[in-house]
Amino acid sequence: MPKQITLTIDGQSVTAPEGTMVVDAAKLIGIDIPVFCYHPKMEPVGMCRMCLVEIGRPMVDRATNALVLDADGSPRIQFSGKLETACTTPISEGMVVVGMSEKVKEAHKEVVEFLLTSHPLDCPVCDKGGECPLQNLTMAHGTADSRFLFDEKFHAKKHVPLGDLIYLDRERCIQCGRCVRFQKDIAGDPVIGFYNRGRKLEIMTCSEPGFDSIFSGNSTDICPVGALTTADFRFGARPWEMNSAASLCNHCPVGCNTTINVRREAKSGGNVTIKRIMPRQNESVNEIWICDKGRFAYHFADSPDRLKSPLVRKGENLTEAGWDEALNFAAGKLKEAGSGLVTLASGRLSNEDLYNLRKLTESQGGLFIGYSRMAGGDVVNRYGMQPGSNLGSLGKGSVIVVAACDLHEEAPLWWLRVREAVKRGAHLILVHTRASRLDRSAATVLTVANGNEINTIDRMMSGELADTLRQAENLVVFYGSDGLGREATGELALACARLLENSGHAHKVNSGIIPVWERGNTQGLWDNGAVPADDIVDRIARAKVLLIAGADPAIDDPLFERALEKSGFVIVQELFKTATAQKADVVLPVLAFTEREGTYTSGERRVQRFYPAVPAPDGLKADYEIAAELGMKLGLTLESDAASLVFLKMASEISQYNGLDYARLSETTDQWPIIGRADVYYGGTTYDNKQGLGVQLPLLPADDFTIEPRIKIEPLQPDSHELAVYPYTRLLDTGVTVTTSPLLSARLAKADLRINPVTAKKMLLAHDMHVMLPVDGAAYPVRIVLDEKVPEGTALIPRSVGVPIHEPQVAQVVPGRGHND
Repeated sequence: MPKQITLTIDGQSVTAPEGTMVVDAAKLIGIDIPVFCYHPKMEPVGMCRMCLVEIGRPMVDRATNALVLDADGSPRIQFSGKLETACTTPISEGMVVVGMSEKVKEAHKEVVEFLLTSHPLDCPVCDKGGECPLQNLTMAHGTADSRFLFDEKFHAKKHVPLGDLIYLDRERCIQCGRCVRFQKDIAGDPVIGFYNRGRKLEIMTCSEPGFDSIFSGNSTDICPVGALTTADFRFGARPWEMNSAASLCNHCPVGCNTTINVRREAKSGGNVTIKRIMPRQNESVNEIWICDKGRFAYHFADSPDRLKSPLVRKGENLTEAGWDEALNFAAGKLKEAGSGLVTLASGRLSNEDLYNLRKLTESQGGLFIGYSRMAGGDVVNRYGMQPGSNLGSLGKGSVIVVAACDLHEEAPLWWLRVREAVKRGAHLILVHTRASRLDRSAATVLTVANGNEINTIDRMMSGELADTLRQAENLVVFYGSDGLGREATGELALACARLLENSGHAHKVNSGIIPVWERGNTQGLWDNGAVPADDIVDRIARAKVLLIAGADPAIDDPLFERALEKSGFVIVQELFKTATAQKADVVLPVLAFTEREGTYTSGERRVQRFYPAVPAPDGLKADYEIAAELGMKLGLTLESDAASLVFLKMASEISQYNGLDYARLSETTDQWPIIGRADVYYGGTTYDNKQGLGVQLPLLPADDFTIEPRIKIEPLQPDSHELAVYPYTRLLDTGVTVTTSPLLSARLAKADLRINPVTAKKMLLAHDMHVMLPVDGAAYPVRIVLDEKVPEGTALIPRSVGVPIHEPQVAQVVPGRGHND
């Protein structure tokens, strides 16, 4: 534990760890020292001078090194002749800080006055109005009169697009450097910077495309003025017009805490609409940041293409029907099918949805399948992270292993947090087939042949890394599906468990496996008993009734599409009329997560609650409601009145969830830094968390659980004229929850087949050439992209871009449409 220091600020005593800056120590006792350039998540720079205070220190006799005492026995305090910046001055024992003297007040007033000499008077039309640090601090510390002539104000370009997502108003910029420092030091993307000097200093982008960072939206949160705004929200609403609801991002397994801002407006017919997604503080999950996918990919929820009523197949066509007709039709078929029911559910659903669907399926004796490209959830429940674990606690003495995963693309906030752990001294080991953005932070990079990740993990305890792993205080292992199929990810999870056992870190706090699932609640899918099936195509084809919820297998693979056509009867619960829904016999429209409440379980095994942000549209139901109503028609009683009641039932049956309820999930504790909407100049416009930090689940007993290899994963053996094609994950795929956000369209992953230039030359392929890639009896157009990071003889194809490659496979490209114009 760091040494504790006691000092006095404005007459109040405060004790804080050694190294704490004065501005942060003041925050601990509710004293707000005004700042512009300072941010508690970044190193101080003292650029704006707004935090000037008077600081006195105990006098020390130079001869005896003893404190000089006054007549009353108290230490004599000597104040500096000049004001000091509270953001760059660390506290010291006995220090006395005065932040409200006339000298300090005059300095604050002068700083604000100088900032306003170059600032436009456009508060009434500025997006930041109502949550603007400059506006607030001008009211608190500025003067009503100006000594400067309006005509002499400096003018600069307004509405400058730094990229597709962020606009810059150069007149409003006060050159605090927060955005530049965030991108360089935290995001690791130094794609914006300062240009010119003096009064001509301005922010510019130095990347192509502009502001090329998946964390760019955070710069608008921490900007203390209205200089940076998002293309999504600018001129959209004023902060005081909006209501807010606590929510979660469900695009990846991190489980980022968010706040959804909504407003009722005329252009939407008087309906409540979502205006923006903001980060909500949870220092154990996403701290105060979110990625741009989580910020901007929400438009699917208010898309006009959403299903609005049930559909029932009559002849060749799907026609609109009432709920009673659709449910009765579906329930009748479920009753006839009995044990011939196969339910296919994905991690897009909430825990409550999954529980009711499982109970419905079990009541008929059917099969409940988890629709996931990854395995290993049973391993994670015994060797995953447990209560008390926090990536923020990792540092010197900790080892982090990342295997078969590109965290930057698959779980961006984990990428940020791993980088921060490395800065604190953690030893990072990467096991992958190609270079990634984490390489520059890694102490050890093990580049392996495709499919050799499992053997590499197993050999760690007998190689050079053995002592490093054995002596580590903490060991966290991330595993993913980069270039791997479902069976291989299951074996990789087992290898990670063996590494924990053999190094002595199994079942310890701050040690464990973290799966990089493809969806936000895949862990909940496993917890509710939905296990991926390797013979899923055969299961679908032989199902008497196939119930699909939150999945679109027909678009994912032609084999699934053909299997659907062989199913006896298909029921789909969906947001949109997807390719799978178009082949269904009954389609039941569901609520989006923004229109209801529920829970998700993250990859760190943390159960978290989300709340409704907008009223539920008429004619739509939550997935758990639909399952309950189908059950009722089959004589099965399931909770449907409220998600909280479903959760109580689930918690009573699943041992890891025992004792949990919505009240427990809603509990909060004090967090550092202290973020709040009342002082947006300190931490930015991020929301503080008053609605719940979530609960990490206990591990299941591992006594009778074997972690020995279950199957042997054979490497691909392509002929000289063939390619070994491996799938990988991109953050911005072409799934319906992303493509419905127009702002992201320019950055969506494309059907690019990435190959090494040496391989391309041998196969007479050229960059930007269009060819056809045969998969499962069909051929798909792809574009050749040369990439030296791709191993020779192999090719990489993104998932969810219209090419159905989910497992490694051998393929031979054939001529296509020729070169791109």
